Amino acid sequence: MMDLLRVQYRDCQTIYLSWDAASWHMSKRLFARMKERNEEALSKGYPIVKAAPLPAGAQFLNVIESVFSGMARAVIHNSDYPAVDQAKAAIDRHFQERNADFKKHPKRAGRKIWGQEQARSEFHESNNCKNPLYR
Repeated sequence: MMDLLRVQYRDCQTIYLSWDAASWHMSKRLFARMKERNEEALSKGYPIVKAAPLPAGAQFLNVIESVFSGMARAVIHNSDYPAVDQAKAAIDRHFQERNADFKKHPKRAGRKIWGQEQARSEFHESNNCKNPLYR
């Protein structure tokens, strides 16, 4: 994802990767890759990549939580999958349908791909992206 963002925002000087404080997000490989990319950034015309991890217990600031909360409501909550593989398949299908619709209508995805979230999928200090009803 970092490489895609570097290309997409090539006209910027700096891009920031943000994530919540989940232990699996603290990857030595990620930081090593960021260092490699930043060493070549100026010579190849890419932006510098900086980390902006969110504080522990602040998942509500993580805009991706809006997307995951919407998926959880649509696919997981009030469901009774007889097997884990069926639940995984339903989650995959949910995101495949969202992504396919966006690819088909990239400028008009709007309400189909987004808009089902409790909060807007954008950073704002007062925006609580995590659905407070679910942990």
